[in-house]
Amino acid sequence: MGIVLKQSLNNTLITYGGFVIGGLNLLFLYTRFLTDEYFGLVNVILSASAVLMPILAFGVPNTLVKYFSSFQEHRSKDAFLTLMLLLPLVLIVPIGVVSYLANETIGSFLSRENPIVKGYVWHIFIIGVAMAYFEVFYAWAKVQMKSVFGNFMKEVFSRLVVALLLFMVYMKIITVLTFLNALVGMYLLRTLIMQVYALRLQQLRFNFNWPGNTREIVNYSALIILGGSAAIVLLEVDKVMINQFIEIENVAYYSVAGYIATVIAVPSRSMHNITYPLTAEILHKNDIQALKRLYQKSSLTLLIVSGLIFILITLNLDDLYLMLPDSYRGGYVIVFIIGLAKVYDALLGNNNAILYNSDFYRTLLLMGVALAILTILLNLWLIPQYGLDGAAIASFLAFFIYNTTKLVYVQLKFAIQPITKDTIKVIALLVLLSLLFYFVVLPFHPIINIVLKSFLIVVSYAFVLYRFKVSEDVNGAISLYLGKIFGNRWPKK
Repeated sequence: MGIVLKQSLNNTLITYGGFVIGGLNLLFLYTRFLTDEYFGLVNVILSASAVLMPILAFGVPNTLVKYFSSFQEHRSKDAFLTLMLLLPLVLIVPIGVVSYLANETIGSFLSRENPIVKGYVWHIFIIGVAMAYFEVFYAWAKVQMKSVFGNFMKEVFSRLVVALLLFMVYMKIITVLTFLNALVGMYLLRTLIMQVYALRLQQLRFNFNWPGNTREIVNYSALIILGGSAAIVLLEVDKVMINQFIEIENVAYYSVAGYIATVIAVPSRSMHNITYPLTAEILHKNDIQALKRLYQKSSLTLLIVSGLIFILITLNLDDLYLMLPDSYRGGYVIVFIIGLAKVYDALLGNNNAILYNSDFYRTLLLMGVALAILTILLNLWLIPQYGLDGAAIASFLAFFIYNTTKLVYVQLKFAIQPITKDTIKVIALLVLLSLLFYFVVLPFHPIINIVLKSFLIVVSYAFVLYRFKVSEDVNGAISLYLGKIFGNRWPKK
């Protein structure tokens, strides 16, 4: 297997491990150990921090990946990394001052519908800063082609600590208010650990003789703020806006349904960790054929995996909801709509990496900003009209428009697109399996039903893919794992 598939598989396993822990936290611990109101508050704090994060990071994570390979000499590389480390402070310091001076005003705005939010402005800011610098040091490791540890810290470590804190709340060792403060401490600790790891991979010797192309780098970073903010707005702003219009408990209900659908995006997140630097390197060499191969392979692989997860979730949703408290069982429409958006996102493969690392990133960023504004407007219209379903519809429409725009733009500028005849085969197979297993209703305990139905779907899906050799990479992965299971009895491909 190539480096993309190998590290992507490792990252996917780690990320899914994190998502399993996160799922236990979100579906079972939060829903039982915190009241719906405080669960909603946690989601508002984290979503608002995530929206703030790309602004505080000043676009440095993307900039580091784009420009790192262009610095070969040690002194120039040190100067570049010094600049990357200090650049976020350009916005962190003034925003921190504004948060201090206008704390009461900001708190009053966020708590217009739900007064409980008012006292947590500093929680949002500090977590946002910790998230920003975590992403900086994560990118620092990615450019060394070492993405696995950072992925573990991002997906597993934080969720394990949250699980521990929730159990401490349940056992009355700490209060809910202490839990909220400890959440801030956890994000700061995660960033510190990531910093130590990144600096061990690439030692930093401060050099304040900035690179000759510093103006270009800073301009790129400033524009990336727009793109990063637009992307996060598309992902997180719905939960923040639900807090502005309806009771905060609904943020908890929406988050549970949204989290179930977000599992579909895990393979994309894992693969992007390694395709971003590879795409940057290919574009640096101007190798369009290699870019096309990576584009189509990443698209097909992600569609195969994400499509499978989508049908596993939707076909097992009835059984899954039977295991949740009654108040959390109304999210069928949310799961389906957001899940469909995630599958379409997977179909684009490394599209984002192509655009953000090319000379056309400015146009994309402006499109992203326009669509972020559209997302906010759609939420303003649809949440008061349709409640939680309205938030899901707004997210789907925004993602559909944004992704279609990017798909067309790459086709126009690079004359490449990700869809092949194998893409059509995979979509047809997914539709066929959905129709067949939709009518399969098992009479056992929900967990047993989910395991049995999922096993039948996965085996059927893998058999057809392997038998008809739809994807070279997926066939290689299946052969590798079957070889480990059956040893020498399994023929090597």
